Amino acid sequence: MRTNRENKVNLFCNRLGYQFVRPELLHEALTHRSHSIVHNERMEFLGDSVLNCAVAALIYKKFHDLPEGRLSRLRAGMVNQKALSEMAMQLGLDQLIRLGEGEIRSGGDQRPSILADALEAVFGAIYLDSSFAQAETVIARLYTPVLETIDHSTHGKDPKTLLQELMQSQKLNLPAYTVVTTTGKAHQQKFRVECFIPEFNIRTFGEGSSRRSAEQAAAKKAYEIACVADSLS
Repeated sequence: MRTNRENKVNLFCNRLGYQFVRPELLHEALTHRSHSIVHNERMEFLGDSVLNCAVAALIYKKFHDLPEGRLSRLRAGMVNQKALSEMAMQLGLDQLIRLGEGEIRSGGDQRPSILADALEAVFGAIYLDSSFAQAETVIARLYTPVLETIDHSTHGKDPKTLLQELMQSQKLNLPAYTVVTTTGKAHQQKFRVECFIPEFNIRTFGEGSSRRSAEQAAAKKAYEIACVADSLS
């Protein structure tokens, strides 16, 4: 009779679209360094290269007219930590990652960096278990739905850049960012930042563990509002 973990692993592999010949490779890919001496960091290094090459080939074939710079930005947006951790969650990897007690207590199974690294390690494990062609097939299957809905003119750009480009296209002044509050101890600070656009009378707020992340959060809200305002003008 299968254990609960074995059922979850089987479901994960079904979602991934790949069954391992050597399950121990997947076991290693799902092991964080906090758990044991044998962990996934080397596989993550390998999987990172496999993923970047596979996604590069995918977008190269999909977007025939995009220049190198925009292809690079598009790939970066598709393989960054946020994109990978979200994909890992959708696959159910968060329920399988093996962590040390400290990481378990601190919610490591929800930490984007841990999830993203583990998913890259899984891609490395597929390469070792089979071939680059097989890893590329798995990656292509996962990313094809993303490519069907992607807007390559904005994908890969952060909210502050998008907002700045929108303001410049309208020949308007750039948004003003102001730190409203800073709370918490020095190593665990939380920033609250205001983004103000006088021309649209837009004032939004964002929070983050750094000033930059708080500015990006505020810019994202402002950009969404500004796009609506611009479309109605």
